[in-house]
Amino acid sequence: MKTKYVCTFLSKRMMSSVSPSATQVQQPLNYVRGHRVDPSNTDKNQRFSLISPATGEVIREIQSSGGNDIDQAVDVSRKAFKSWSQISAFERGKVLRKAAEIIRGRSEELARTEVLDTGKPIWEARYDIQGCADTIEYYGGLAVNHNGDFMKLDSGCFAYTVREPIGVVGGIGAWNYPFQMASWKSSPALACGNTMVFKPSPLTPLTAVMLAEIYKEAGLPDGCFNVIQGETITGQVLSSHSGIDKMTFTGSVPTGSKIMEACAKDIKHVTLELGGKSPLIIFSDCQIDNAVKGAMLANFSNQGQVCSNGTRVFVERKIVDVFLEKLKARTKAMVIGNPNDENTTVGASINQQQAEKVLSYIKGAKQEGANIVYGGERIIPQDASLKNGYYLSPCILSDCRDDMTVVKEEVFGAVMSVLTFDTEEEAVKRANNSEFGLAGGVFTRDLTRAHRVASNMEVGSLYINNYNVYPVGVPFGGYKKSGLGRENGADTLDYYSQIKSVYVEMNDVDCPY
Repeated sequence: MKTKYVCTFLSKRMMSSVSPSATQVQQPLNYVRGHRVDPSNTDKNQRFSLISPATGEVIREIQSSGGNDIDQAVDVSRKAFKSWSQISAFERGKVLRKAAEIIRGRSEELARTEVLDTGKPIWEARYDIQGCADTIEYYGGLAVNHNGDFMKLDSGCFAYTVREPIGVVGGIGAWNYPFQMASWKSSPALACGNTMVFKPSPLTPLTAVMLAEIYKEAGLPDGCFNVIQGETITGQVLSSHSGIDKMTFTGSVPTGSKIMEACAKDIKHVTLELGGKSPLIIFSDCQIDNAVKGAMLANFSNQGQVCSNGTRVFVERKIVDVFLEKLKARTKAMVIGNPNDENTTVGASINQQQAEKVLSYIKGAKQEGANIVYGGERIIPQDASLKNGYYLSPCILSDCRDDMTVVKEEVFGAVMSVLTFDTEEEAVKRANNSEFGLAGGVFTRDLTRAHRVASNMEVGSLYINNYNVYPVGVPFGGYKKSGLGRENGADTLDYYSQIKSVYVEMNDVDCPY
């Protein structure tokens, strides 16, 4: 997490919040063929409520997209693909770079809408939006350089490869970073010449549509990026649609497994960014104040609702007492409250169901022998308008064991499990004892040890002396059940394109027949 962004963003106070009655909230939330549209599906049993995490109030009712709506969006995307895929990579890149420029100009509005949608603090939302602008600009610059290879062969013959787009990409995003999900998936897809049908989480449907409008303003032809809203059944229909050539999904392992199964029937390309239960190893020779801050970044950002969080914090036994003392003091100073307030550092859980799930894990941990050092309670803010939101104090658990449920399963809340270790070999072995492999971290002044541990850890993203940092251009993705493929880096373009090999004969054909 880059503090320079925080300092910059705290000076931006152009608006205090986005009202639930705002245009971008109450207008139609499907986006097809360059326009906001209502779904044709009118089944009242396929409607869902959009609820503000901060206040618990119902903002509006949303109709799920039905089969006909998905057919239309896919058909529009297939038609748009014929022309978009033929546009030069340079021109495609110009559209993306223009979109990034527009996002920066509208960053406050986007961030405030993201706060309404997610309940995260405004400073975090600003950071997210800035990062998305950077990512889209990055892929706009990479587009022209994503080329094939030339190979000189014997007797003057040669071969070359061409990188070509896959076709229509179906995307499904998670609710913790809605604008980022839409940006990280759409920008590399569009850079390669694909078109996309994107379904946001039903819990956070607002900003993906705003991104679609920004793309159009930047010059993206109608039909190249379409948005459909809906719950589980909508995602299932999209994943199994015969007109979809590739699926990209971020979410839980069980859902990712079902999407992979649906894609297997048609041999679709697929990338998955799934869950994690990541380890953070803190050695006694670390700079302990940095280690404490890193552990907090690894657990408490976005109310702990981050897939890469380092929730298994292994602390070398000889420093665990001082570590917990410093950690508790800093955690107690975190400000829980209105996500739109500039000083708030802990916002609202996404909804009641998720908050109760987190509290149940904490209760279970206590029953299994963990000690609650701090937090783990529902907090009712003094602001009466927030009384129906679900605010939880960040929780620190000590005396944890590897066999505890809270240590083995992804909680997806601000719950840090602190475990102790005595040797490097022990720490690495226990860190790798997980079905997940999304991320991990290590704090130590010994860089030889740091690189050795990094080499031995079975994870896709590894942080040394920091945590949850996502510089544009550094690939992000996991090992094991944490997913397939990578996002946010140059490698990502390979997952949104396919290789065509061309052999050129420069001599008479040598044939034994």
